[in-house]
Amino acid sequence: MSDATTSNPIEIEITEPSSLNEQAAAALVIAGALVAVADRCVSPVERDEVIRFIRDRGLAPHISDERLFAIFDVLAERLEEPDFANVVIDTLRPVSNMPLSAHLMELSERVAAADEDVHPHEVQAIKLLRLLTLVLPRAKPVASARAGVEQRAAAQERS
Repeated sequence: MSDATTSNPIEIEITEPSSLNEQAAAALVIAGALVAVADRCVSPVERDEVIRFIRDRGLAPHISDERLFAIFDVLAERLEEPDFANVVIDTLRPVSNMPLSAHLMELSERVAAADEDVHPHEVQAIKLLRLLTLVLPRAKPVASARAGVEQRAAAQERS
């Protein structure tokens, strides 16, 4: 990418969030942004609906509205690129263990209805999100070194 990408701290934080809370907020925003860009016309009311949904449910109280708007704008722009599916997957994967799927689906449906015109591509985007929330691999819990040694020893004893 260009130098503008590396100098934009918002994009760096989104593509490599420093905390699980930031990752969860980005996952919520990407769900709304994906639906908003699906019809090729991002309406301000759709963007506002994403922030309203997150605020109404207290899902990202640690992040300001301005920050959420900035995350939305960056992700919406990235979703217009050919690798948009990778952007969605990479944003959702780190939080696949979190119970966010119901929120992601409700948010995507609300964004689709926000401009009072549910476009067929928005319906497809919602279906894609539903599929992704079902099939993304769950992160495996990391066992302590001692537990790993004990498990290997037990397995060897059984052999």
